[in-house]
This record gives sequence, structure tokens and C-alpha cells, in this order.
Amino acid sequence: IEVAAAGSPPVQHKLSLPYSAPQITFGSIFLGGLPAPQGLPGCAGEIHGFKGCIRDFQVNQKELFLIEEAVGGRNVENCNVAVCAHQPCQNGGTCTSNAENWFCECPKLYSGKLCQFATCAGNPCGNGATCVPKSSRDAVCLCPYGRAGILCTDVVSISQPSFSGTDAFGYTSFLAYSTIPNISLSHEFHLKFQLANHHSALEDNLIFFTGQKGQGLNGDDFLELGLRKGRVVYSYNLGSGTATITSEPLDLTLDLHVVHLGRHLQEGWLKVDEQKNITITSPGRLVGLNVFSQFYLGGYGEYTPELLPKGSRFQNSFQGCIFDVQVRSSREQEFSWPGAPTGQPSSGCSVGQCRYSPCSLIRCSNGSKCRERGASAYCDCLPGWKGAFCTEAVSVCDPEHHPPHLCQQGGTCVPLPSGYTCHCPLGTAGDYCEQG
Repeated sequence: IEVAAAGSPPVQHKLSLPYSAPQITFGSIFLGGLPAPQGLPGCAGEIHGFKGCIRDFQVNQKELFLIEEAVGGRNVENCNVAVCAHQPCQNGGTCTSNAENWFCECPKLYSGKLCQFATCAGNPCGNGATCVPKSSRDAVCLCPYGRAGILCTDVVSISQPSFSGTDAFGYTSFLAYSTIPNISLSHEFHLKFQLANHHSALEDNLIFFTGQKGQGLNGDDFLELGLRKGRVVYSYNLGSGTATITSEPLDLTLDLHVVHLGRHLQEGWLKVDEQKNITITSPGRLVGLNVFSQFYLGGYGEYTPELLPKGSRFQNSFQGCIFDVQVRSSREQEFSWPGAPTGQPSSGCSVGQCRYSPCSLIRCSNGSKCRERGASAYCDCLPGWKGAFCTEAVSVCDPEHHPPHLCQQGGTCVPLPSGYTCHCPLGTAGDYCEQG
């Protein structure tokens, strides 16, 4: 008998029998406990049910899928390490979680999944856009899939998605598709991409990802593709360790890059452009990829890398165009888009059409510049100007004015042709209401 745990050296125990051991036919395998103690051999002693989580179970070369292949059971729940243990909420937000979901309860003045944004008062954004404050009075609209423009009122048809990376407000542009079925034992992907014309597009950027719940555990199954220091990186974890293939440096004279990758059981491979095919075998003995999350292209929602399964953990989302993404789960199948049969994503944010510029229809005023984030766009105002198109002068009494006004104790700032005055509430006096 041999047993090894937690990566420690195997421990062996040998037993000599004075007779030949007969062949025995075993009954059912019980995992975690027993339905009843009757029928146990007396030498087994008292048996207690297991309390905890069992993630993967393999007998010889066959991985048993714990729920799908079970013939019976009771009092079994889905096991997740609470996301709240990672303390993801910002600005004093309180994290609440159950077995399936988690959310941040935000204090006043803050919003967003992680409470990372000041609240948008009087949300001007339409069509399900995400409102993000640009200042205490101005907002930026991050457009959902299929919409574009400053207020996301324009309809845009997307056949070659354009991704803009992580914006100044902490959001990424991304598309999310339903979970890809039947890729447990085998998968094959084809895709093409064009890089944005700047160095940061090559540094540490996610191309696609799918995995388990994203609790950040070493044993979480996942599949991901990204860019790191000018090379394509392909990683997967079947539950017993991460396998990673890294390509040769990309030929940046090429406008278009083509990637083929796949896996069958533990064996994976990657081919980029005209480079040679590279293969790898994943560690351990597990052979099945169990993923429950959606298939994310370009980014990952409100990007929180520490909540993704441990692996290569790309810190930024993709910058450029990704298109002609095709997948199949066996060589007998035809390739199809991840969102088959409709080809439409279930959600997305700030994704534009490749070679389409939303700023081409926007005229920012007073020396300001139009900034693009996929399909989203906004005017980046110079000091002294505000508004969606930077057409409004900042008053000396506005919160954006620098330096700020000096009215104290609830005094109201009133602009004058030259300077301002403070209207003092009852019980205060002085030029700035500083006296009681």
C-alpha cells in the first residue's frame, strides 16, 4: 500500500500473507461518508463522515466527475471558498457571499461591483451603459455590446471586435459568451488578432479565459490565452497543476497574427503564425477540464486578477482586434463561434468595431481631446472647462475649480464678475463665514 499527500514523499506499507489472496469483486465506491454502517467488516472500526470539500477524484486513468457520474447521494452542497476572504471591496465596502454569489455593499457616494467608483448622480447614460464619474459633476458612459457614442445612443454592428484594454476608470473592454460545452476531454481553438499600435499591448494582456468560479485557488481548473513580453502564452490546469506553453517572440512586422491551440486529455499544443508547433503534458494524473464560468474574450468584467484561478494571471485586458474565433471539442466536429448558434455574446462592455472610430463623429471643444475606449468615447477637458463636449467654463464656485473656494461652515459660494462672495448661514459671519 502506498499513499502520498500534499506533495510529500510516498509512504509505503507492505503486508505478507501466508496464503494466496483471492480475487475480490468490489461494490460501490462511497465518497465522503456511508449511507449506513451496517455490513462493514469489524476490523474497519468506527467510521465518521468526511467534513470538507473534495475537488477531484480519479481511479487509475479515469477521472470521475463527482456529480454527473454519481448514482446516488444526499446532503451534498457545492463547495466554494468565499470570495470575501480576499477582501475585494474598496472604499469601506462590506463583502457578502453565499455558496454561489458575492457582492459588495457600498457606503454612500460609492458604486461599482467593488465600490471603486463615486456615484453617478442623475445618470445620463442610456441603453444599459455603465455610468462612471469623470469628475464630481461629469460622467463617462461605458457602452454595452452593440452601442457607441458619448451617451451610447448610436448602434454599431460588430463583426471584428476591437478591445481597448483597461481604461482610466478600472474597467476593461470584454465580451462574455455562454460556457462552451463538451470541452472537458478535448478542445481546439483557432483565432486571429491585430495588436494596437503601442508597446503596452504586448506586455501582460489577456486574450481569452474560461475557468471555475474564480476563487483564486491553486486547484481551480482553467483555460487561458494571453500575451506577455511580446510572446503568446497558453495555459491550462486540469486540477493537478498548470501547464504553460510560451511561443517565440511575435514578428511585429506582421499586421495579422494567427493562433492555433488545442488539448486532448493531458496533452496540449500551440502554434503561432509560421512558428513551429509546441507541445506539453500537464502535471499530475487528472485528465478532465471542468469549467463553470462563461467564456471571456478580451477581458474579464470588472477586472480583478486576484479572484481568477491561479495561473498566469494576466494583469491587463487585450488591446487591439480579435476575430475569427473558432472552437470545437473533437476532430469529428465542425468549428463554430463560441456563442453558437447565434454568435452573439451574453454581455460585453466598451467593445467597438475594428477600424471604426467613435471619435470620428464627436467634436470636443476648447482644445480638449476625444478619448476612445472601444465603442465608448468621451471628451478629456483641459483645465477650466467641463461638460460632455467641454463647452462649459468652470466657475470659481464649481468643485472642479482650482484652487477651491474658501466658504466655510456651510456657506454658499456665489460667483461675481470678478471673484466670488460667500452667503453665510444663520449664526455665521465673516468674508468666508469663518466666524461664529
